Amino acid sequence: MQIILAKAKHIKYSKTISSHIDQAAKVRGTGIARRTPEYISKKIENGNAVIAIDNNIFAGFCYIEVWGHGKYVAHSGLIVSPRYRKQGLAKKIKKKVFELSLKKYPNSKVFGITTGMAVMKINYELGYKPVHFSELTDDPDFWKGCQTCKNYDVLTRTNRTMCLCTGMLYDPKNKKYEK
Repeated sequence: MQIILAKAKHIKYSKTISSHIDQAAKVRGTGIARRTPEYISKKIENGNAVIAIDNNIFAGFCYIEVWGHGKYVAHSGLIVSPRYRKQGLAKKIKKKVFELSLKKYPNSKVFGITTGMAVMKINYELGYKPVHFSELTDDPDFWKGCQTCKNYDVLTRTNRTMCLCTGMLYDPKNKKYEK
């Protein structure tokens, strides 16, 4: 199993990744923002994605986004193929994308929003802390990404102050991540 920086040759997996994200949203019945194959391809092209490959078979994926003119970096699209779940792969992918974020954007706060307990646990182990949404980026384009989530009405009704997701933040000034 390889967990590596995604490159142009991995764009061929974009449709599979998008499909896996859609399926996970349906199975979980919770909010997961949908991403098109084109959107995923862009993240790969920009060097902002990590992919897990097992003998040329897609196993997992996650990408980073930059918000607020570099003040924030968000991890999104964490997905593991059903065949590779319950093996600790999500944690390995998340750690790799976290290290990529710290390398490319060492002064940025790293955040994510999730409804998944497993992701919350991984984030906590990496040094993230649960925070109020007001501590996350105020970049309207970030919040537009939530529009495909089934819980978007909760977010808009509360003027982006709360949702069913938990916001988690890693501030490099408060705690040093150790490999």
